[in-house]
Amino acid sequence: MNIIETKIKDLFILQPKVFGDNRGYFMEAYKQNWFKEHFPHINFIQDNESQSTKGVLRGLHYQVGEFAQTKLVRVIQGEVLDVAVDCRKESPTYRQHVSAILSAENKTQFLIPKGFAHGFLVLSDTAIFSYKVDAPYSPENESGIIWNDPNLNIDWKLKEEEIFLSEKDKELPYFIKK
Repeated sequence: MNIIETKIKDLFILQPKVFGDNRGYFMEAYKQNWFKEHFPHINFIQDNESQSTKGVLRGLHYQVGEFAQTKLVRVIQGEVLDVAVDCRKESPTYRQHVSAILSAENKTQFLIPKGFAHGFLVLSDTAIFSYKVDAPYSPENESGIIWNDPNLNIDWKLKEEEIFLSEKDKELPYFIKK
């Protein structure tokens, strides 16, 4: 697994080694020993998966307090634009974001630490999105940022009329600078 640093400290792209031949491919998507060697402070407790159609945007979500989550995200089928926003007030990159194309083809993974809002937009006809978390979901401790906050200026790659949101995500607040 190759670790690729991004412009934001503690936010990494992970590129697994893929071995392919005429039968298909093999890769280690997650190996606990390797992960503990490179990221000893992270202990994943749960795997989640969602399926969505083109234009579905999920996010930008995060949890606070003891329920803040580190996520290791990847796409099993299709392609998404994945976005992480730094919400750590003490960080020099506070309110900055990094985006990455994750797809079944490129097998790229995104390691998003606690303190980041996260969201993704499906670019293919359908996508299956898989992710590990290191803390359980807690509705009382969830928060978010509206996807089109002009202060963040995220290029989502699709026109606004092509994007589909849950009712809950339509009501998320703007990111207030503090």
